[in-house]
Amino acid sequence: MTAFAPDSLVLNRKLPLWYQVSQSLRASILGRTPDASLRLPTEEQLATHYGVSVLTMRQALKELEAEGLISRHRRRGTFIEPGARRGAPRRLLGSIDAIVAQQSGEPTTILGHGTTPVPGELVEHFPGVDEVVTYRRLRRDGESGEPTNWAENAVLPDVAAGIDLADLERWPMTKVLRDVVGVRIGRITDTVEARLADPETAELLDVPLLSPILHYTGVTCDRDGRVVDVARIRYRGDRFSFSVTVDAR
Repeated sequence: MTAFAPDSLVLNRKLPLWYQVSQSLRASILGRTPDASLRLPTEEQLATHYGVSVLTMRQALKELEAEGLISRHRRRGTFIEPGARRGAPRRLLGSIDAIVAQQSGEPTTILGHGTTPVPGELVEHFPGVDEVVTYRRLRRDGESGEPTNWAENAVLPDVAAGIDLADLERWPMTKVLRDVVGVRIGRITDTVEARLADPETAELLDVPLLSPILHYTGVTCDRDGRVVDVARIRYRGDRFSFSVTVDAR
């Protein structure tokens, strides 16, 4: 493709194809490099790239257009909006690519990393493990520069050996683990709860002490059931909400 080149996608036949494609393309758009082309390939080219029908591709593009990430022009083609940024809460249907899309597109600063003893609250996730490698990152809004969330990941040392800090400044941990390190992710368990900002969180996110925040915990297991990463992310309560869709069919 001579236009913007989206990432690859392994389709899960248990989830709507258009949804998976839209989330994968969304992550590619939000995580693109500054010099990437704004012109998307044609519907036919994208459909071939993802291995779906043109109708499925059209529905995926419609979703991204409604979010304001792309604009479509008759005869000219489809283009990424130069100021494309995340908008309304996304619908999570259990796709790893959806999780990657949730985390993509925000400028990220590495606050620090290193080997530490397993924190007491994470011992249950790392039985028999003495140390983990921790990564601390601060994310900012791409337009205003305002801090939006900060993340702390605890990763198994043998997995962390394949992580490059430069990749973490560009991509979410989930994408780095799967696409760079080569972890065969089997399951991610998400928990979101309301908490009050502690002194560190208040300072990093520039919010009042004890103000409401959303605390996310994501436990990533490989296909052998081994926990390889535990992410703890603190989101500003005034900037984020989470939406989950349950299909009863």
